[in-house]
Amino acid sequence: MTPLKVLFVSSEVVPFVKVGGLADVAGSLPQALSARGVDIRVIMPLYRPVKTQYKDKLKFIRWSQVKLGWRSMYSGLLTLQQNGITYYFIDNDYYFGSDQIYQDYSFDVERFCFFQRAVLEACGQPMTFEPDIIHCNDWETGLIPCLLQAHYQSNGYHRQTKTLYTIHNLKFQGVFGSDRIADLCDLSADYLNEFGVLKDGAANFMKAGIVYSQHVNTVSPSYASEIMNDFYGEGLDAVLRGFSYKLSGILNGLDTRTYDPATDPAIPIHYDSSNVIAGKACCKASLQQELGLPQAADKPLFALISRLTEQKGLDLLLFILDELLDDDIQLVVLGNGESRYEDALRAVAARRPEHMAVQIRFDEKLARRIYAGSDFFLMPSVFEPCGLSQMIAMRYGSLPIVRETGGLKDTVDPYNQYTGTGNGFSFANINAHELLFTSKYAVDVYRRHDEAWTALVKCALNSDFSWKQSAEQYLKLYQGLTGIQVTDASPDPSASGEPETPEPSPAPNHADQTAGASQGPAKLATSRSGKAGHKTKAAGRKTAAKQPITTEASPSGRKARTGRSQTKSNKSGKD
Repeated sequence: MTPLKVLFVSSEVVPFVKVGGLADVAGSLPQALSARGVDIRVIMPLYRPVKTQYKDKLKFIRWSQVKLGWRSMYSGLLTLQQNGITYYFIDNDYYFGSDQIYQDYSFDVERFCFFQRAVLEACGQPMTFEPDIIHCNDWETGLIPCLLQAHYQSNGYHRQTKTLYTIHNLKFQGVFGSDRIADLCDLSADYLNEFGVLKDGAANFMKAGIVYSQHVNTVSPSYASEIMNDFYGEGLDAVLRGFSYKLSGILNGLDTRTYDPATDPAIPIHYDSSNVIAGKACCKASLQQELGLPQAADKPLFALISRLTEQKGLDLLLFILDELLDDDIQLVVLGNGESRYEDALRAVAARRPEHMAVQIRFDEKLARRIYAGSDFFLMPSVFEPCGLSQMIAMRYGSLPIVRETGGLKDTVDPYNQYTGTGNGFSFANINAHELLFTSKYAVDVYRRHDEAWTALVKCALNSDFSWKQSAEQYLKLYQGLTGIQVTDASPDPSASGEPETPEPSPAPNHADQTAGASQGPAKLATSRSGKAGHKTKAAGRKTAAKQPITTEASPSGRKARTGRSQTKSNKSGKD
């Protein structure tokens, strides 16, 4: 049987370079699909850090000239094999010979126009690989479906190749002047019009990917639904509604080998569901000591690990932060971003050092220790396409407190005191006091209901966020687009397809489905007060606790604010 052939195109890929969550997806999803019998290969730019680190492994295939406006530019094609996956790299020192993955925006226009044209030139005979599907990701690859149709399929090349376009964050769209794109990409008015590439007179790479691909998906089902309304649609909601027949959402997975409290070398003590309460207590004491907080086992420890931006709900947190700290809790913040948020968080920590510790930086090992040592994980995002942090937090037994949006809504099942179900806490509206009341409610469960708390922690830790379910959904999507059926090649039906990979090269210029089966936890371990817990019920990715409590329902909070900033950013930041 001829295998299904997929070329996965991304501007960043773990383990080579990472700026945001796109790199994690590009590193893990191909591994999971390959384990299921897909011949999937990955192509990305050959940035200088990659060339330096992997120079002894890279194999040169060929070079060619790519026409870009009035110039013909050198394009090298190199390859290497890693963890059973073939990776291709597009080489050009003028465009990619820098340590920075994303550079000045006006230059990035030209860089990624070149990259997309070079990818299509390499398909077929040059790389001896004719893909059935080209899987494109975010604006940096959004023109590929259009260029494939305009320059190749219309001339008899790659006629059977389909395109899938994945939106990781709709906010970053790649908006440029139409004259420049006409020149760089040799596109005529047949494509540069309001029914095609243009949006309000400007070339929009994101829109081009939506219009010309055979299918569009986002990184969570809820986000796919949300972006078809004007609040979340970033100006493209009408376009997405028009193409809703080919729009779907598949939840991202998590590398459960890397994020595993039973083996993670970054945390002071290992634990699993059999000793999670005791293990987390040790990690909590160690974290409090490391960050200079009073070592108090009975104080709830909240954590926030994030880019410090408006999207992440920092305005909500800052509005009620003092009132939250007045409830005798501790808060640890790790991250960097906009200076207004950095300064505000530093100021509160300086006033209340016994309750709050702030680290304005990102440190992967410290992040692991915070996940392991915290009781609650704050993620009050205004919007969140998927989010990985809440999955990591649950993987380490830290209960998320999230706003019900995008992937947060799809992964966090809010605790219900009457039915006993849930694996975290959530609130509906973009409202600071809903965040406050939900947090206080969570603290009340922590302090007064040991058995329910223990059940919640175990349920969170045992939730299944591996790539297995995501890969199965992508495989069905690929098969539907091509009509090619694939026999699962994985001998282990529970295999996640997640590689063990070295750390990616740093990127110095930047700092974030469907339900599947989960194994239910065994009998609960002793709670913090020494009481015996109860068994829990598995419910797919959201594992449900079954130990109701009897506290009063939390207040509903004020009405939601009616808007947020709609300022468009052309930066290449990712989640």
